[in-house]
Amino acid sequence: GILRPEITVKFFAVAIIFFNSGISLRSEDLRRALVQFKVHFFIQGWTFIVFPSLIYLLVSLMKDGPFDKLLLQGLLVLGCMPPPVSSAVILTKAVSGNEAAAIFNSAVGSFLGIFITPSLILLIVGSAVDVPVTSIFLQLSLTVVLPLCLGQAIRRRHRMWLERNPIPFGTIGSAILLLIIYTTFCDTFLQTDTHLDFLSLISIVFLIVILQCALLGLIFFITTQPWLDFHPTDTTAMMFCSSHKSLTLGIPIIKIVFSGDPGLSVITVPLLVYHPTQILLGGIMVPLLKEWMYSVGRNRYTMAKHV
Repeated sequence: GILRPEITVKFFAVAIIFFNSGISLRSEDLRRALVQFKVHFFIQGWTFIVFPSLIYLLVSLMKDGPFDKLLLQGLLVLGCMPPPVSSAVILTKAVSGNEAAAIFNSAVGSFLGIFITPSLILLIVGSAVDVPVTSIFLQLSLTVVLPLCLGQAIRRRHRMWLERNPIPFGTIGSAILLLIIYTTFCDTFLQTDTHLDFLSLISIVFLIVILQCALLGLIFFITTQPWLDFHPTDTTAMMFCSSHKSLTLGIPIIKIVFSGDPGLSVITVPLLVYHPTQILLGGIMVPLLKEWMYSVGRNRYTMAKHV
């Protein structure tokens, strides 16, 4: 189409998101996030160990039911996907969560996914794949690492000017997110060769909505346990980074793995449904999480005042 999302979203939108984060994020916040190992281990462990295991268990329980077998295979593949490059960062920023941790884990998870995702697909689904590591690595470097470093360099050089002349970074991020949502929905409904009946399609949509709500609730419950000592800003970053899956990296990997497979279009459906759903649910949760963070902060202030 006229928007050319394969270029504007895949390269420019993602690059702008990380440049936006780089120029708006204080360097000390980014440095502090680098050593939050507990947050990093939770997000990467949930993404590449817990999530695939839960999906495998779910599919094992459903395999004898009426669900389309290719859709179930698509769910297994969905569980193997890396975290998203951009959506978790935008939503964490919108909630005023730990944006630096979201940036770090989105970038690291995407790079790890180049190697781990094909291995997981081979282990769980049984399909071997030769992923073009060099081209994906180069793409991530140009769209994630380079814009982030450039933004940080500009911030260091012109920090005083940026503080005196506030740029609407939040509005820019929201506009890009809207573009991503719109183009994703266009891509999803462009799939005319899926050969799925209406009932199966509706069933997978409901299943994915329920799955995402359950995952978000479970992550929230675990990360708010007092003995884990996570800050509320960390919880929001972990909710989005751990439960989201990448469409940008996922679709090319699926097309490589199942090249020539007549069921390819059906196998991609769970991821095509999951991606816009995670953004819409995230958008709904932004004001709720903001209110929760405000109430937690107010309670802590009240307790400290009494002490």
